[in-house]
Amino acid sequence: MHLEMRDTYDPSHPAYQDFVSGGSGWYEMANWRKIVQDAVGRGVTIRRARVVSEPPSDYIRWEHMLTSQNVAAGEDVRWLPREQAWDLMLPGADFWLFDHKLVMFNFCSGDGTEIPEEKSSNDPDVVARCLAAFERVWERAIPHEQYELPSRD
Repeated sequence: MHLEMRDTYDPSHPAYQDFVSGGSGWYEMANWRKIVQDAVGRGVTIRRARVVSEPPSDYIRWEHMLTSQNVAAGEDVRWLPREQAWDLMLPGADFWLFDHKLVMFNFCSGDGTEIPEEKSSNDPDVVARCLAAFERVWERAIPHEQYELPSRD
């Protein structure tokens, strides 16, 4: 399970720079697709929930366009507008939760640049709180195939 709550990640990514410059911004996520396909082939379920601001940032628009690759590889992706998450009391950082046993937190600077230091925990209380937070988001979130980005008014 992966919970994403930021509106920008790695603004220096070349494909993102192409996107904000008016290009297609497309790039093949072949390595990630292979990882997902192999995991799904072993029976692993990969769920990704994104809590996003509306109207969305350019980065989220770009990420939404690329998400078809995640879904095609076997990920289940959902989107939750931030205004619908106000009462969920979510963790202060994005995280991956593995096998209901280990949670790894990811940190970014204010501009979305990844901070290489990660924190992880296998403390059952931390794992349970993160699992509960993810499931609350998941229940409210909209499947990728149904989520339409609002226009930029």
